Amino acid sequence: MTTITRLEVQDVRFPTSRSLDGSDAMNAAPDYSATYVILHVDDGGTEGHGLTFTIGRGNEIVVTAVQSLAPLVEGRSLDAITANMGAFWREITGDSQLRWIGPDKGAIHLATAAIVNAVWDLWAKREGKPVWKLLVDMTPEQLVRCLDFRFVTDALTPEEAIALLRKREAGKAEREAEMRRDGYPGYTTSAGWLGYSDDKVRHLAREALAEGWTHFKQKIGGNLDEDARRAALLREEIGWDNVLMMDANQVWEVDETVTKMRRLAEFDPLWIEEPTSPDDILGHAEIRHRVAPIGVATGEHCHNKVMFKQFLQADAIDYCQLDAARLGGLNEVILVTLLAAKFGVPICPHGGGVGLCEYTQHISLFDYIAVSGSLEGRVLEYVDHLHEHFVDPVVIERGHYRVPEAPGYSIAMHPESLDRHRYPEGAAWQEEA
Repeated sequence: MTTITRLEVQDVRFPTSRSLDGSDAMNAAPDYSATYVILHVDDGGTEGHGLTFTIGRGNEIVVTAVQSLAPLVEGRSLDAITANMGAFWREITGDSQLRWIGPDKGAIHLATAAIVNAVWDLWAKREGKPVWKLLVDMTPEQLVRCLDFRFVTDALTPEEAIALLRKREAGKAEREAEMRRDGYPGYTTSAGWLGYSDDKVRHLAREALAEGWTHFKQKIGGNLDEDARRAALLREEIGWDNVLMMDANQVWEVDETVTKMRRLAEFDPLWIEEPTSPDDILGHAEIRHRVAPIGVATGEHCHNKVMFKQFLQADAIDYCQLDAARLGGLNEVILVTLLAAKFGVPICPHGGGVGLCEYTQHISLFDYIAVSGSLEGRVLEYVDHLHEHFVDPVVIERGHYRVPEAPGYSIAMHPESLDRHRYPEGAAWQEEA
């Protein structure tokens, strides 16, 4: 029996602000960061690894939140947790005093994600499977037992979830074989960061085209004339047969979004992402109604399953961009994936951050093979930053994610990378000082 003896947490930060990687209209100079969790065990076997993503200052707050949650995990056996993952998730999110500083949102929920994902990583490693395969191989009943349906049964019941999963059991083997053969389709954000010069955008766009990318995302939300000029530049480089998406990163009002997207419609964007406050469900619904046929995408700052439930019930989004670390770990991610499937909204998980692409490849594979059975409207974000720090990084070929085969959640980082980027004592930060 494997027992979790100790939870270790580290503040890890990468100085991406120096090159403006990740820059957008709301986040001008982020330092991609991770609250990094290691679950130590008593049997000398493989540890569980998990992280949650932040952009620099405040990462220390999430580290403290992880330390507050650690007693809920330490001393517990893995078998006892995995026997009823739904009950475990309810317990770790339901401590009556810690819940007060959420509930199910903010630093405490980000911390929950790091811990919960580390448990899934440990479980999958002990089963000798990548996380996506662990999920795909579960029966509908086993999978639903991993979920906590509290507060969403008016939209999706456990019985409905089981029926949905049973409906997709036919063809699972064929879809898995297809993914192993072809990979999962992706799109690149790496050419479109707001802080990049025109020459850099052109160079990166041409490079991406040569690598086989067909879907590109542009950061917008500054000056409208500048947004239009950069859109024209990108269209000049990628042509009109390829797909362009736009991301405003929350900076506009509702009416402002409508006005500006009507101007930018000439560049034929597939979607406008995070046009306004990420909490404004009815605002997104209004925008969606008024800017169609341009789609509306959001979700990277959507805190929990209840908010996603309401976005879906309000017909407020065309694309569900759930985040593997903003939600409370894989349990909640699976539930949102099932909710989106019921409402017929494709999931296109958020991948802009350290480790998020490593996480989301598992989520999208699980969605296609076991939940949706369709690639229509589905495309997975990719940013070409910091993958070299991971033991099992994502592999991209011709704009597609190759299927990860190593056991676990693909989130373990090299010890030397952790040491170098530990904040503030790591060499990467001492050099800057």
